Amino acid sequence: MRLEQVQAFLLVAQLKSFQQAALANGVTQSTISRQLQALETALGCQLIHRGQQANLTVAGELFFRRAQRICQEWETSTLELGELLQGKQSELCVAAIHSVCVSALPPLLPRFCERYPAIQLRVTALGSDRALKVLRDGLVDTAIIMGRRGLETTKEWVVTPLYTEPIALLMGASHPLAQEAQVTWAQVAEYPQAVFKEGYRMRGLVEEGFSQRGLSPRICLELNVPDSFYGVAAHSEMVALLPQSLLVPALNNPQLAIRSLVPPPQRQVAIATTADRLKIPLIADFYHLVVERLTA
Repeated sequence: MRLEQVQAFLLVAQLKSFQQAALANGVTQSTISRQLQALETALGCQLIHRGQQANLTVAGELFFRRAQRICQEWETSTLELGELLQGKQSELCVAAIHSVCVSALPPLLPRFCERYPAIQLRVTALGSDRALKVLRDGLVDTAIIMGRRGLETTKEWVVTPLYTEPIALLMGASHPLAQEAQVTWAQVAEYPQAVFKEGYRMRGLVEEGFSQRGLSPRICLELNVPDSFYGVAAHSEMVALLPQSLLVPALNNPQLAIRSLVPPPQRQVAIATTADRLKIPLIADFYHLVVERLTA
């Protein structure tokens, strides 16, 4: 069954004439007849009585209502897809890691909202793995994540590295390691540590750093809210390895201290979407705005 066959059936049913249906559709009467015959063959029943007037059969009466819905759905879908490809979305959904939500994104979001005042921009803070999952499931349009090896080479994703940033050690101002100008991984391994929960790539990066040096971190607490790390460090001997962008609020806090590690670890931040989404003007504009501003 083809759409033009259903449309031909509706014209004949509404005009009660093969000739009038052909004129209305700009085709020959034989074309309308062939389309209707093919439809009846596909459905296995006669839909139109052939006579002086083209009237619906019992089966035609039943199918008529369905045919109207089929064509209406097609018209609605075509309209919505056309608007999508013209950038006429009603909203844009973004998932981003916490550090980007509190540091890099805020200056960009008002600029985008000014450019698209009718668009509802939704930003959700998620770990990298979760952000990629909701992108894969179609719940968001783009994701800003911690980069990882292999992601850039897959056919499904379009991934652009944005920047790299150092990872430093957060601790209380009275912590023993606060007396050092720099600390080693071995020194950090001696103290209890607060880390991001499983599913956050920052957690994996920290564990990988210790493993590469034959060390095991003393993980005592799992968190997923950045502000929680500050309070925990200020009131205990726990330390935390965090990216520089998450340590900005701690710089002027007299209860906290930040020290660099030797050798210094780094992480990469990247933006990702799927190839088909990047063809949609609104998504492409946001994607390129982020790339332009955060790679400069």
